[in-house]
Amino acid sequence: MSLAFAEQLPEKTVSETRICAVSFADMLESGETMTGGTLAITEATTSGLTLANKAVTTGVRTILGESVAIGLAVQFTAAGGTAGTTHLIKISITTSATPAQTFVRGVKLPVIADPA
Repeated sequence: MSLAFAEQLPEKTVSETRICAVSFADMLESGETMTGGTLAITEATTSGLTLANKAVTTGVRTILGESVAIGLAVQFTAAGGTAGTTHLIKISITTSATPAQTFVRGVKLPVIADPA
C-alpha cells in the first residue's frame, strides 16, 4: 500500500532546522481533534533527517495560507537531510472520536544544498 501525500511542507537547506506543520482539519468530523496519544512521525523511504519535537498543535497555526485550529494539525522539526533529495515523511495519529480514527499520511520535504 502506498502513502497518500499532502503537499504541505516547504523546502529546507541541509543546515537548516525547520518547523513543519501538517493539517488534518479536512479529515476530521465535527468536534473531533487529534489526541496525540499515538503520534508517530518517521521517514518512510528515505533517511538522513532528524525529526524531533513531534506534537499536536497547541495554538492556531497558518498552514498553506489557512488558519488551522488548535488540535487539528501536527508539527515537528526537521534537521539535516541530503541535498537534492525529497525526503518522504510518514505521519500516523489517532483522533479523539469514539471509536478513535487512525490517520496515516505522508509529506514530502525537499532538501537543497546550502548557499555557497
